[in-house]
Amino acid sequence: MTDRPGVAQLRCSEVLVATLAGSGVRHAVLSPGSRSTPLALACLRHPSIETHITIDERSAAFLALGLARESGVPALVIATSGSAPGHWLPAVMEANHGAVPLLLLSADRPPELVGWGANQTTDQQHLFGGQVRAFHTVNTANDSEEGLRQVAQLARRAFQESRWPLPGPVHLNLPFREPLLPEGWPPVVQGEPLPPLPQPAPPPPDPDQMERLVSSLGSGPGVVVCGPGDRELPDPALLCRLAERLDAPMLVDPLSGLRFGSHDRSRLLVHYDAWLRDACTRRRLRPHWILRFGAAPVSRWLGQWMEEAAAEAPLWLVDPAGRWREPDHRLHELVVADPTILCTTLEARLSPPAGEGWLPRLAPLERHAADRAAGATLEGEVIRLLLERLPPHTLLLAGNSMPIRDLDSFGGSQARPLRVVANRGLSGIDGHLATLQGLAIARRNRPGLTVALMGDLTFCHDLGALLGDERPDALVVLFNNGGGGIFRHLPQAGLEMFEAAWLTPPRLDFGRLAALHRLPYRRVESADAFPAALDALLGEGGMRVLEVAVDGERSATEHRRYWEEVIDTSPGLA
Repeated sequence: MTDRPGVAQLRCSEVLVATLAGSGVRHAVLSPGSRSTPLALACLRHPSIETHITIDERSAAFLALGLARESGVPALVIATSGSAPGHWLPAVMEANHGAVPLLLLSADRPPELVGWGANQTTDQQHLFGGQVRAFHTVNTANDSEEGLRQVAQLARRAFQESRWPLPGPVHLNLPFREPLLPEGWPPVVQGEPLPPLPQPAPPPPDPDQMERLVSSLGSGPGVVVCGPGDRELPDPALLCRLAERLDAPMLVDPLSGLRFGSHDRSRLLVHYDAWLRDACTRRRLRPHWILRFGAAPVSRWLGQWMEEAAAEAPLWLVDPAGRWREPDHRLHELVVADPTILCTTLEARLSPPAGEGWLPRLAPLERHAADRAAGATLEGEVIRLLLERLPPHTLLLAGNSMPIRDLDSFGGSQARPLRVVANRGLSGIDGHLATLQGLAIARRNRPGLTVALMGDLTFCHDLGALLGDERPDALVVLFNNGGGGIFRHLPQAGLEMFEAAWLTPPRLDFGRLAALHRLPYRRVESADAFPAALDALLGEGGMRVLEVAVDGERSATEHRRYWEEVIDTSPGLA
């Protein structure tokens, strides 16, 4: 072990980073700081690590989240000590609940300074509590052969903990003493590619539970519900074949990965949010069973119907990680199994249904809601036009609040291969510009475009992401509806202080804001003007913004009129 802290700390940091690079890590997001210098040098000096500099730590963590969400490989987030890593918390929480792998590398003061009033010093032990899969303190002072071997083993362990059994964030805290720069520069530690760590697959279905499930699914007509979680659901074609075997309709969330693609979409229902608002329809729609894959759906009304129906019929939830993601406490059985093996086994074992399934009964409701949706709202028309014009294999990041709900209601289904993702772990509006940047960087060599659909407050909430030099190829479609439009549909809208305390219109000129950050920009006020503006921006490079001016009060009225018309003129259940 050397007596020179600068050399020892750099060597330990480089072994840590080299081991993570050998395990597959390719991206690090760094916010400038002094105490994190050894980590910064380790990333900047490693030939296989692409380092992205973002001065806003909150945006930095969401940039890493986007990188990891798209690649499936943890990205590194690095910051100095003190309040800096505290800004990671929103992204850490989203990664925890959204099952996204992240590796959080926080620099720290040495132990003898913590608790003694030293500047920029706080207790960083277990800083994120239960939001991380694991926490470790790294010994950065021992660069002996034994010490470096321990650092390397800890790096491999942290990498594995971030990916299995449930992906999520892992926090490594690294105390550094001064001097932070080495007196003499040691050779760069590059490392070698490491053999992949074992990634145990989810278990096969339990035979006894399979007997009960097969019996339940054969008891009469039922429905298949596919919620968010395209990467944990089976192949769409396999799920659709299972639904055909069951003669069951499929109610599919926009984040399920089933709405877009060349698979058989004849059993898909995608306008349920409108016709399930009718209490009479919900009462009459009583299945013999519900088979659900993925997380809780975006639609409140689909969730309410499942809660009501599950009071009488068994609700089966398939979750390979064993998560009890059923907030209404109506779950009949949790099926912890590999979804692909489960679907294949069920398809082979199920007998043809004795009676007719429900698709013919629900198809008129679906067609009726789809017909009424055409031109019903400005946002709906913009979404339809956008989806028709995006190149194949585009990735669409849907913002929370109204954008994801409008995409659910008006996005429809088509054969063009598109993928929709969202930060639905906690459904916050923070970090979306940075998440978009991370997604776009991870997709640089893939076909299609990276697009975000977000509201004005969501855009404003992450302006720190625009302070850096990252300008990946990405398009933001910005609905400027004068604040938090979703609150116009909630009881708070009737309060005297509604605009000041809930709606909170941003009162910003987004054109000037885009110019300030050197972003190509267009603004439209109608659906008719949207295609030309979109085509113009599709021909640009880097990040660009297409603002759609929306009259918030009119939009709320149009949405309510659409829902009421669907219910009032509904053909009813056959």
